[in-house]
Amino acid sequence: MPSANRTKDAIQIVADHIAKSGLRPSDRLPTEHELMGALGIGRSTVREVMRHFQALGVVETRRGSGSFLRRSISAATVHLPLSFDPGPVRDGLLRTLDVRRGLEVEASMLAASRAERADIERMRERLEEMERVHLEKGTAGREDLAFHLSIYDATHNPLFGQLLEQMREAFELFFDKPFDRPDFARRSFPFHRELFDAIAGRDPANAREKTLNILAIVEEDIEDMSQ
Repeated sequence: MPSANRTKDAIQIVADHIAKSGLRPSDRLPTEHELMGALGIGRSTVREVMRHFQALGVVETRRGSGSFLRRSISAATVHLPLSFDPGPVRDGLLRTLDVRRGLEVEASMLAASRAERADIERMRERLEEMERVHLEKGTAGREDLAFHLSIYDATHNPLFGQLLEQMREAFELFFDKPFDRPDFARRSFPFHRELFDAIAGRDPANAREKTLNILAIVEEDIEDMSQ
């Protein structure tokens, strides 16, 4: 089963399990190991589900203490990702790019204004891992996504993460070798370092420019590779 569908099913399974367990807000959730054993799902899937719940603001993870329920959740009320029929890959990517441009430009500018030291360090780690994988393999789709997620986190506005979760399936089109081309958007990688420098340097205008540069290259590759 495709990873997006597997995660969607797991979200429903975990939400239903939490509801049937009678857990209330502020209660501690079962551990990863307990959920794996009770529900028969893998560790990576459990972690993806928890990340989804955290982004939606229904689960809080406390270092050294575990994960805790912030709001009641059930299979009937859990937020589900927005879905749409993208049609041809080109059209789906261009539609999603319109939304990415609006969200990521604003997120990069806010991150440049609001990022704390820990946010910058986390962003630096994600960038360096992306660059390492890119040099080794010539592509780094998942690492690229992780870097952009760290920018959303640095805004300290949870709505960015929630919006991304609602559109996760559409956004993942950019990180799954569209057109079966591992070189998709490869030319944009140098600008990621420049974007990080702008955010770390507290320069919102420059962060905006670098984000637009990255997305302009992505749009060019969509057009070129879809011909």
